[in-house]
Amino acid sequence: MLTITDLFCGAGGSSSGAIQVPGVRVRMAANHWALAVETHNTNHPDTDHAAVDLHEEDPRYFPRTDILWASPECTKWSQAGGSKSKPAIEEGLFEDPLSDDAATRSRLLMFDVLRFAEHHRYRAIVVENVVDIATQPKYALAWQVWREQLTALGYRFRVVSLNSMHAQAVGRPAPQSRDRLYVVAWRRGERAPDLARFQRPRAWCPRCDMVVESEQAWKPGRTVGRYGQQYVYVHGACGQVVQPQVLPAATAIDWTLPGTRIGDRATPLAPKTVARIEAGLRRYAGAPFVTNHRGSADQQRTVPLGGPLPTLTASGNHLGSVVPPMLVPAGGTWNDTAASVAEPFRTRTTRDTEALVVPLRQNGVARPAGTHPVPTVAAAGNHHALVMRNNTPRGDAGQMSTPVSEPVRTITTAGHQSLIRWDHLLVPYYTTRATARPVSEPIGTVTTVDTHSLVGPQVAVEDCTFRMLEPHEIQLAMAFDGDYRVLGNKRERVRQLGNAVTPPAARDLIAAVVEAISGEAVA
Repeated sequence: MLTITDLFCGAGGSSSGAIQVPGVRVRMAANHWALAVETHNTNHPDTDHAAVDLHEEDPRYFPRTDILWASPECTKWSQAGGSKSKPAIEEGLFEDPLSDDAATRSRLLMFDVLRFAEHHRYRAIVVENVVDIATQPKYALAWQVWREQLTALGYRFRVVSLNSMHAQAVGRPAPQSRDRLYVVAWRRGERAPDLARFQRPRAWCPRCDMVVESEQAWKPGRTVGRYGQQYVYVHGACGQVVQPQVLPAATAIDWTLPGTRIGDRATPLAPKTVARIEAGLRRYAGAPFVTNHRGSADQQRTVPLGGPLPTLTASGNHLGSVVPPMLVPAGGTWNDTAASVAEPFRTRTTRDTEALVVPLRQNGVARPAGTHPVPTVAAAGNHHALVMRNNTPRGDAGQMSTPVSEPVRTITTAGHQSLIRWDHLLVPYYTTRATARPVSEPIGTVTTVDTHSLVGPQVAVEDCTFRMLEPHEIQLAMAFDGDYRVLGNKRERVRQLGNAVTPPAARDLIAAVVEAISGEAVA
């Protein structure tokens, strides 16, 4: 059994991920915020806890363990932290944004990690922080000195750039795009972790027409950074840039919770929020597609109408067009756009600033898509696809779609819930014997004459529902289990979750470390 000390443990994301690795136990967890420690203790009762200011603590008071995980507060390291003129190292650098108690502060600097490492000589160390500490010029000196001191303590290390939506080596990833930097260190003379093996998310290679293991490919001169900006994933065998499979945001949303029709709100939305919704509607109300929902998972495809169509059968292919629910920034000063729930969440923060917008029918009433189960694939290519089924009969706005257990083509998303989609119609012309039918039904007999047209409804902002995400949805977006108990009021719960480590990232990195220490394969 390998033991772990979790410093700056927060609500317990790193510990929750670590214990998913066989043969691992979190022996000690510490954080300055008493509420976060209480949350951690509630879910990890077999772990010893300390609610202390780690900057002031003597490492001798902590038990010696095999592995150290440390997540020093990162708000002042990031670009979102404020003025660019602040020095790289300052008193109160990691001042806690999560507590209203001004006397309760986190001063666990990156350098305090070295104090603990010097005393305990852990066999391995994993330090999590924001990417900015290694990419922003104002932190260059502090970052260089920190690495030099880690080396002087007798450690070798590798800097890992990992997005939580790609942490899927040992299990499911998080349905969230969250770029973080991880320093994985091991004592000189011990086996180095094979970190590359745990960073090969599966992806569809359009050139080879198959699902492959991808690998990171860095842009010239880059060795650390964010996905899509400083690095991409490629299929090494052919060099094709690929997009790894991901879980969509839809897997974390509670579709049983109704929103308020925007046109019926007592308080109008802010103009910027409305503009984002309008832009999202224009973006996602576009191209129809043909999708094949028959055959094996690897054979299911979404084909744009601009390309050649697959063989049309009586029940196999469906012509459709969707306006998916969207996640819309609804607060803060950051400039961003609406995103479909078929994509992962943006990075969760400690604030509740994102709302769910669901397009309705033209009459403003939220109704199910059809009278029969409707297999619909909402996808924009060969990466993250979302398979949804609506099992609800027609009715009033109170009728909601029921959970499904259909697999996404690339990742099984058992248990996610259905989406409300619009009925587009296939309308026959040049004939008097056929009637219009929704795209949820098979296409009528296809002859040598072009006799079908696609009719789709328009979407107005006022005919969409709007609501903020609830803490239990954010909890799932962070990849915590649904039964994980996060204590406090709504604001405190959101802040604990937004500041946490996503368990899948901790799980995969600890798995790599454990494999190196034990010499036994983990995944």
